[in-house]
Amino acid sequence: MGFEWYEAALMMIGSVLVLMGLSIPVAFAFLLINIAGAYIFMGGWRGVVQLVANSGDAVASFVLVTVPLFILMGTLFFHSGLALKIIGAVDRSLSKAPGRLSYIAIITSTIFAALSGSNIANTAMMGHLLLPEMEKRNYKPMMSIGPIMGSGGLALLIPPSTLGVLLGSIAQLNIAALLLAGMLPGLVLGALYMAVVKIQSMAWPEAAPAYDVEPAPLLEKLRLFAVYVLPMSLVVFCVVGFILLGIATPTESAAFGVLSVLALAACYRCLSVKMLKKSLISTLHVSVMVFFIILTSKNFSQILAFSGATRGLIDAVTMLDFGTYGTLALLFGVLLVLGMFVDGIAMMLLTIPVFFPIITQLGFDPIWFALIMLLAIEMSGTTPPMGLILFVMQGVAPKGTRFWTIVKAGFPYLAADAVLLLLLILMPGLALWLPSLMR
Repeated sequence: MGFEWYEAALMMIGSVLVLMGLSIPVAFAFLLINIAGAYIFMGGWRGVVQLVANSGDAVASFVLVTVPLFILMGTLFFHSGLALKIIGAVDRSLSKAPGRLSYIAIITSTIFAALSGSNIANTAMMGHLLLPEMEKRNYKPMMSIGPIMGSGGLALLIPPSTLGVLLGSIAQLNIAALLLAGMLPGLVLGALYMAVVKIQSMAWPEAAPAYDVEPAPLLEKLRLFAVYVLPMSLVVFCVVGFILLGIATPTESAAFGVLSVLALAACYRCLSVKMLKKSLISTLHVSVMVFFIILTSKNFSQILAFSGATRGLIDAVTMLDFGTYGTLALLFGVLLVLGMFVDGIAMMLLTIPVFFPIITQLGFDPIWFALIMLLAIEMSGTTPPMGLILFVMQGVAPKGTRFWTIVKAGFPYLAADAVLLLLLILMPGLALWLPSLMR
């Protein structure tokens, strides 16, 4: 029995959404639909057997070694206590100012983004560490929950982005170029978030009252920077600098990043067998999940292509008279709407097989669009009703904090994200300049 392309697309994508709506984990939802799709579109059980035979190739790539190494780097950083040392150094270095703790949240989140690669871990850790002090200082949610939730998402853009590596692997992009592409936009977004804090603290000074802080002498500030902040740049250099200079591949630079975190932990006397055990177990759990997702997503892409759905969707979109940027706006809108109901990984699995061929046909740079997609995922994390970061923040927020309060606190940071999106469209070089240096 033959199927039209739209019937195949509706059957495959719609079935995945239904299973996720029934609270079946994303990877298992895709696995079930892959088996059913292979049976229907690839010749019955012979198609299922062929799909299983091809599955090993989906994860048999040396580039994917980057994934567990970046995850290990982040878990070592958190479990070793190095994060607390950075927060202490930044806290001591900043003087009295309205919104002081909000600035600390954004600065430290930007640093952690370059050391962890996980927006969920970034948000949860900053919430646990700073929200109690912010509540004690009578900070309103717009100045406490907002900055932490907004800046936690910087880990999706600033390398090493675990989700960026996953996106690049699924879309078969140059991982090194994609990691470098996120550096400058991530820093610009951090600056936009600080501008939001400045505007809000001037408009509503009672939302983040200034409090007395013993000023640190200049020499002490320099000492804190040299002892606690500057050494962390070693990790960033090992990950980003080695790639940019052509010294190492992404996989090799990830290994150097792990070694540098271990060296720093040893220097600060944070290295222990217990810490290593916790880090390795956390890395194993997350890595298995990620590799299973990569496997199922690539099988899903193959079945969509085999059924004719991918080609049909591409032809249908390119025939619409929206123009180049109108089509881009349509794709971005689809990502945002999806983000209201599913998480970032599910968004990538559903859209990459369809969106990237369309983008290539429209003449856009795939690395540039991958960064646009990461920004959309970052924005969807704070977009109701199903934004994942909203739920993470509710888990660490003070008891009694209403969900709508958390949503409202994130709106100004969504506006800052929209400004960055406009900048990326007007100035693609913001994302593509560093990758061009590598080439």
